Amino acid sequence: MRLDDLPTPSLVLDRTRLEKNIARLQGRARDLGVVLRPHLKTAKSARVAELAAGGRGPITVSTLAEATYFSRHGFHDITYAVPIVPAKLDTAAGLLTKGTDLKLITDNEVVAKAVAERGRALGVTFHVLIKIDTGLGRAGIAAESAELLPIAEALRGPGAALAGVLAHAGHSYNAGSIEEIREIAEAERAGVVKAAARLREAGHPCPIVSVGSTPTAIHAAMLDGVTEMRPGNFVFFDLFQLGIESCEVNEIAVSVLASVTGHHRERNHLLIDAGGLALSKDTGANRNAPGTGYGLVCLPGGKVPLPGLAVVDVHQEHGLVGHQRGRDAINKLPFERFPIGSRLRVLPNHVCMTAAMYDRYYVTEGGTEIVDEWDRVNGW
Repeated sequence: MRLDDLPTPSLVLDRTRLEKNIARLQGRARDLGVVLRPHLKTAKSARVAELAAGGRGPITVSTLAEATYFSRHGFHDITYAVPIVPAKLDTAAGLLTKGTDLKLITDNEVVAKAVAERGRALGVTFHVLIKIDTGLGRAGIAAESAELLPIAEALRGPGAALAGVLAHAGHSYNAGSIEEIREIAEAERAGVVKAAARLREAGHPCPIVSVGSTPTAIHAAMLDGVTEMRPGNFVFFDLFQLGIESCEVNEIAVSVLASVTGHHRERNHLLIDAGGLALSKDTGANRNAPGTGYGLVCLPGGKVPLPGLAVVDVHQEHGLVGHQRGRDAINKLPFERFPIGSRLRVLPNHVCMTAAMYDRYYVTEGGTEIVDEWDRVNGW
């Protein structure tokens, strides 16, 4: 099977690029002296996890559906890196009783008490990480917060046990330079190390000190005091990561294959069958690279984007391909180069969002031949 044989839109994965991206971050983890616990919220695929986690190594997930899927595929050291709510504890307990070391997170004393109480009722011990905020401002408590020790005390068994501390420097995506990313990475490191020290000084064990985000994993100067890092986007990269200098364009491993469905010469755009659902409506990459639109366009076998073209607008199932700086009425598109029915590939702005609508990857080795199909898990 070849790219021309696929239905469109389809999600295409270049395995050669994937393996190089993984090797790069595995090398970073070794150099920094930490464990790589890849976040599989991006890939949501056991085949990708096998490569990224070195077989059946430790992983991170963002949904209990992912945790269940990966557990079924033999991954039994899993961190569920979204704050737990009591209603989900029975599902989590089911994974524990089947032999999965599932670690939960919280930043709330009331929830911590509920976790311990439910653990006692179910006859299990929930291992919990305390979420530390180091600048993102989304979830977590400050390393110096008065709430830290009461949360830890609430997790003192039976029914629960403190597993450590965890932070995510997602605000590194908004950095304006590599130097700023390094500063954010250091603040992330210092924050969790400080929280871990406070816990240990108060007599609480804190074996795991965890940080995450692809930009900080790539650019951190050092991770002294940290035990693991949890980047996720790095397996595929995307145009946003390109814009903040986490990758090169020839390292982006996933694209969307689309068909040309219309010519509109008077409006100077091509129509393709990949719209907002197929590509997502995330336009964050435009902050660092104006004109990126909803994704850059490649030929099916092309290695880099076609000069000057982008998906300039999207509707639910329609994408409009035009000049990056707008639908230019003077510089006409080469419509004859893209006959109706021909194929294009679109590089994603934010691959985590783009991939979310698909149930599989069509895998290539950098060419147009499909060498495999890898499944994905979706939903919650």
